Amino acid sequence: MRAITGKYKGRHFDVPSSFNARPTTDFAKENLFNVLRSYVDFEGLHVLDLFAGTGSISLEFLSRGAERVVSVERDFKHYGFIRKVQDLLGNASWRPLHLDALRYIEKSEEPFSVVFADPPYALRELGSLPERVLGSKLLSDDGLFVLEHGREYDFSDHLNYVEHRVYGSVNFTFFRKGKTS
Repeated sequence: MRAITGKYKGRHFDVPSSFNARPTTDFAKENLFNVLRSYVDFEGLHVLDLFAGTGSISLEFLSRGAERVVSVERDFKHYGFIRKVQDLLGNASWRPLHLDALRYIEKSEEPFSVVFADPPYALRELGSLPERVLGSKLLSDDGLFVLEHGREYDFSDHLNYVEHRVYGSVNFTFFRKGKTS
């Protein structure tokens, strides 16, 4: 895992080969952040990374100047890896949480400027994530929700749909809180 740009540009962290994660490819991640630049100013962002996996997306937000990043990961080994990277960087703005993302969505009342979710593609509840996140208190007014998913999902009819991008086998759908047309 590596940071593509920003203050941690080029920093590499070896992900254990035993991990059962499907990290976002560097190609998809770089394109995602190029698109995000047109929606948000990274400086000062408050970001929630759901199903954080290795923390690669969280690291990229921090590297680009996010003020606060919360990474929610249920798998203890993955959570431990995120904590290790956080400790190596010494970045107190990064808060890893060892929790179930679906429960966090239901219970948290802290608003974020951006919520990113990269759930397992086989997650039974994946199709309901836009409703769960947009119906929760997680997004600040006009906040952006980005969902990474497989090609079998089409959210273009959702009221809060903004756009869909495809990079190889990786799909990102963008939603904006408050958007109704």
